[in-house]
Order: sequence, then structure tokens, then C-alpha cells
Amino acid sequence: MTIEEIKAGDLNPQTFIENQCRSISEQVGATKAVNALSGGVDSSVTTLLAHRALGDRLLTYFIDNGLMRQGEPAAVVAAMGDLGVPVTLVDAREEFFAALAGKIDPEEKRQAITDTFYKTVFGRLVRESGASSLLQGTIYTDVEETVAGIKRQHNILAQLGIDTEAAYGYKVVEPLIQLRKTGVRAVGKALGMPEAMYNRPPFPGPALAARVIGEVTPARIERVRAATAVVEQELAGVNAFQYLAILHEDRVTGMRDGKRDYGWQIEIRCWDSENAVIATPTELPFEQLLKMARRITAEVPGVVSVTYNITAKPPSTIEAV
Repeated sequence: MTIEEIKAGDLNPQTFIENQCRSISEQVGATKAVNALSGGVDSSVTTLLAHRALGDRLLTYFIDNGLMRQGEPAAVVAAMGDLGVPVTLVDAREEFFAALAGKIDPEEKRQAITDTFYKTVFGRLVRESGASSLLQGTIYTDVEETVAGIKRQHNILAQLGIDTEAAYGYKVVEPLIQLRKTGVRAVGKALGMPEAMYNRPPFPGPALAARVIGEVTPARIERVRAATAVVEQELAGVNAFQYLAILHEDRVTGMRDGKRDYGWQIEIRCWDSENAVIATPTELPFEQLLKMARRITAEVPGVVSVTYNITAKPPSTIEAV
């Protein structure tokens, strides 16, 4: 399946919006469509495009998979409500953690999330609603990394030869698939999104599961969630493409109260990039790194070590899993 990229310099956001609204209407037809909102830039722009194209025939769901950042489900639902888009919050935490139990291989974890998301949760929602289509915010970089074999993005289906109608019972509509992140942000701005929404740092489709090395459990997600909150608070004013916290798998030796303490290690990553294809670590002030380390070891239970990634992409990648 060949996809023609629309480069940021060639993009006319208003023309793109008009063309995609027309395309969404044509693909969905007279039926209802279900929309997958995660709160990230891509899914939020897709939501506003689809809402403009379909109106009340669009059923937007935020799936609480237990893998999101602190307070994110309620905040995303409220933000979309402020833009006039009703969103239904679906609690699917038990289903996702059950699917992830015992899995440590990155691709097995991504496949478990894919199957739970598309077959178990959205398959049920589509059947109950009578919809024929699912809208999602796949972008060009997702396809590129998956097809190149770098890592399987959970939202890549048709490009791998998966017939979604046969596999899941609905067709998938991807209005942003020709754009990279810079173009998506330009479209979001043209749609009237607040800057805090269209300029939000990228967040992976598998959510915090992409930031846990090893098995994904509620306790381990809670640990990386708390570290993520610290990193995002401390780096909010930094002009970087993306910043994140990663929980490593093995315990490391530390000290507390003069005694040995086997604890956890958090890795901080902060990136300068234009399009996520290549990226370099942001040169953060050392005092800023020390402050994050002090906060994380004090505020996140069991963490005794904090490191900072200084390896560029490639050979590294922006996310760890």
C-alpha cells in the first residue's frame, strides 16, 4: 500500500481540512462512525476533523486502558467538551492489564495492546453502536517505522496487510496518514485548537506501556506515571520535541538511611527533533537534571537511580519499547 507524503512545506491546512472532511464523509457514508481519542495531538486533530465532517454521527470514545498519565482521562474528556465534541469515557483497565500479564517482549506487548484495543474493546463498541467505521490518528511516521521494521506501531493495520473488516468487523479511516507531526500541528491550529493542545509533546499510542521495560503491571505503570509527572512538570518550559521517563526492568543497588536498598531505575529522555525521524538529546542544564533526580528519588517509591539518555536517534529511538 503506497502512501504519498504531504510535506509540511507543501501543506495548505485549510485545503487539507476541506479535502479530508469530504473524504471522511465519503468513506463513512450515511452510517455512524466510532472515533478513537487518546488525547494526543494526532487523535485530537482527527477528532475535530471527523466531528466537522460527521456531526452527531460521530461517536467519540476515550478508552481508559490504565496506561495513561496522571489525570489524563478526565482532562481529555473535559478539553474536548470545551470544543463542542462529546466524549464517552470507557473503563477498560482490567482488560488491558489482563492482556499484558506475563509479557516482556516489546513486540508481544504491542500486539497485546493492538488486539485488546481493536478486537476486544472497539470491536464491542462498534457492534453495540451499529457503526461501520473507526477513525484514528495514524500519521506517516507510524507507517514508516512499522514498514521499515524499526518497531510495530499498534495502530498500523492495513499497511501490514490486515483486512480490518474481516478481522474486526469495521473499516479504519485515517485522515492524517499523509502527514508528519509538524503538518498535524498546523492542521490543528487551523481547526482552532488551543495551542496547548496542538503543540502538546508527542505521546505513544501504547501510552506508558511504551515506557516500561519488562512486564507491564499496575504497580510498574504507577511508578513510571509518577516519574512522568515530575519530568513533565520540570521540563514544561523547555523548547524540546519530546520528554519522557522510562522505568527499567532490573533493580539496582542504592542506599537509604545508611543501609543498602535494592530499588528501581528511571531513565529520563529529552529530544530535539523536527519530525521524529532523527533526534538528538537536548543539552539540559546539569542543575535541572539534578533537580529531577532529587524529586524522582524522593517522590516515586522505590526509585534509587535516575539517568539521562545521551544517545541520538539513530541508533537509539525516542521511546524505549
